[in-house]
Amino acid sequence: MDGIDQAIYEIAEMEEPVTVRGLFYRVMSRGLVPKSEQGYSVIQRRALKMRRAGELPYGWITDGSRLRLKPRTFSNAQAALENTAQMYRRDLWINQGRHVEVWTEKDAIRGVVSPVTARYDVPLMISRGFSSETFLYETAEDINDEGNPAVIYQLGDHDPSGVAAWDDIRRKLREFVDDDIDLTFERIAVTPEQITELDLPTRPTKQSDTRAKKFIGDSVEVDAIPSSTLRDLVRDSIEKWIDRGLLSITKVAERSERTILARIAEGWEDLSDSEEYGG
Repeated sequence: MDGIDQAIYEIAEMEEPVTVRGLFYRVMSRGLVPKSEQGYSVIQRRALKMRRAGELPYGWITDGSRLRLKPRTFSNAQAALENTAQMYRRDLWINQGRHVEVWTEKDAIRGVVSPVTARYDVPLMISRGFSSETFLYETAEDINDEGNPAVIYQLGDHDPSGVAAWDDIRRKLREFVDDDIDLTFERIAVTPEQITELDLPTRPTKQSDTRAKKFIGDSVEVDAIPSSTLRDLVRDSIEKWIDRGLLSITKVAERSERTILARIAEGWEDLSDSEEYGG
């Protein structure tokens, strides 16, 4: 168990944040646990024990399948203004002439790649397998409203269901998006080439899936790709469409506008003091 715990710590430190299933694949690749649900359960239990003992930082493990929803509130108006000044971001794509999105079929991957998509102001779409018509229609309407050529990237499992879900997303988005808007689709993980190049662990394809007859080879979960590699794939894909010169102009404007908002927040404090004392 000491060897497993050490591997969990080393992998989580290197890839943070990482999913528990991602941990399992990396530890399993070291030959420390079997490639089975029993092996996954061992990693799940050991990681939880280490976290509770303070031996593994909670922030190193991500779980995108649970949500906490609460309206953002503030103690007063000045606090709201100060927060706005600190968090203000100008639309990074406003002058890039391109719409870029990243899709993933799994909630758990959200915490792995969201630091990259958030940095580059790119929507991260969680489809949870086959996406609903409503979700696809609303996404298409956003693309139509912008009117720019759109690039849709996807991260998904290499299995009959994962491939079929991606095909379904592409087909329906093409139906909903206006004909005069150019659409580019690219699956950046998991691809057959990556399975070989990265020596990814496979699992037998479920024959109970009716789509398995048209699927060739074993299946691979997107969690099998190291978290750092997934982030690099997403980062490189997004950066292909960024004009650095235009981005610099946007960043200069953003800093200037943030300064203005900060001054407004400071002025609000003076105004509040004046009103409090009848000024």
